[in-house]
Amino acid sequence: MASHSRNNKILLDLVQQPGNNLCADCAASEPDWASYTLGVFVCLNCSGLHRNLSAVSKVKSIRLDFWDDSLVQFMQERGNSSARAIFEKCVPAFYYRPNHDDCMVLKEQWVRAKYERREFTGEQNEFLQTYTLDLFVSTLWKKGKDKKQYLRRIFQLSQKDFTLRYFTKEDSKVAKTVISMKDLNAYFQPEKIGHAHGLQISYLEDERTRNLFVYHENGQVIVAFFNAIRATRFAYLLKKHPTLQHSDLIHQITKHSLKEGYMEKTGPTQREPFKKRWFTLCSVTRKLLYFKSPLDATDLGSVFIGSQDHGYTVSESSGRCTRSGRWHCGITLETPSRQFVFMCEQEQERREWLEAFGKVISQPMTPEDYATKVGKTSLIMSLVSEEFPDVVPYRVEEITIPADVTPERVPTHIVDYSEAEQTDEQLFQEISKVSW
Repeated sequence: MASHSRNNKILLDLVQQPGNNLCADCAASEPDWASYTLGVFVCLNCSGLHRNLSAVSKVKSIRLDFWDDSLVQFMQERGNSSARAIFEKCVPAFYYRPNHDDCMVLKEQWVRAKYERREFTGEQNEFLQTYTLDLFVSTLWKKGKDKKQYLRRIFQLSQKDFTLRYFTKEDSKVAKTVISMKDLNAYFQPEKIGHAHGLQISYLEDERTRNLFVYHENGQVIVAFFNAIRATRFAYLLKKHPTLQHSDLIHQITKHSLKEGYMEKTGPTQREPFKKRWFTLCSVTRKLLYFKSPLDATDLGSVFIGSQDHGYTVSESSGRCTRSGRWHCGITLETPSRQFVFMCEQEQERREWLEAFGKVISQPMTPEDYATKVGKTSLIMSLVSEEFPDVVPYRVEEITIPADVTPERVPTHIVDYSEAEQTDEQLFQEISKVSW
């Protein structure tokens, strides 16, 4: 006859062993539930996901429920490490493995992919083959110009030219937008988008960050699309860096923003009134982007954040009178050429922003960071001011370099162009002015 106290003690000892001491599905610490049909220890949240897989997984609490001797023996024979060798045998390097703080759709589909669909056991190769096709097609709902309106769009991922295209109609032959994998990022934003399956896609266009917001009612569809993006971008990175190991590229595939939220900011002279803006800090690009609202398609501007070795610092600052009067927790960001002042509404928000800024500033700059900082408009501004600008506008006004400061002794006219502010007709007009 099974002894309740003896068997529970055995299970409590088992869950302390390496491999079992973290949830088998999300790596949360101190799991206190277990699937007695799969032989894995899981956390409370993941136990709820397993309850939805009643055909393949049944769970019990290792502290409160009664365990038969045969079930305890099975847990002793299996455990998380042995189960992982079976159910995660063939997980591709690009496939996203969710953590305990990831959104529910990622964790749910990870659990279903492992145990219900058995995608990674080596038995169902058709699931994994879809990610490596030359063309991956998915129909999603994309946010239109009207913030409350989502429109049906067709998305195509190509591993031939490493692009993401989307079309407004199924029979469209010309894509509405063609996005290079070079600067593409994607991550789930369910709260921001207002849908449990909401995905944000960001990319660079004319030196500005563009955002697409999409979702699909079916969790499997949107997570498959997300992993297809990761597969395509991983293939791009492998071609770009053929000598690097896979482990060196994984963290570069996609990355969630380090911190997001509202702050108030003032203008360049700090005499302008404070304005409430939505800020996004990305550790990969080392940029602080700001938008008028969270679901804006294009940023209003950005601030490049270098390292401490290059003169960048962040600190608390005393409160100043803002437009609302409620934003009194100040942050000062010092750059080599300018001081930025931001105001948070709550002290907790200020601490989180200070920590996020500190993480970026403490990271040494890489050669790619220097390349990221420099764009067409940045080069023009640095030519005039003889230093790199921290805030880059869409474009600069026409600049004339006098003849007496050029080696050829001829005046040079520089005309900047921005796709975000000007039309193709304006571009052609400027080109037509050039005399040969």
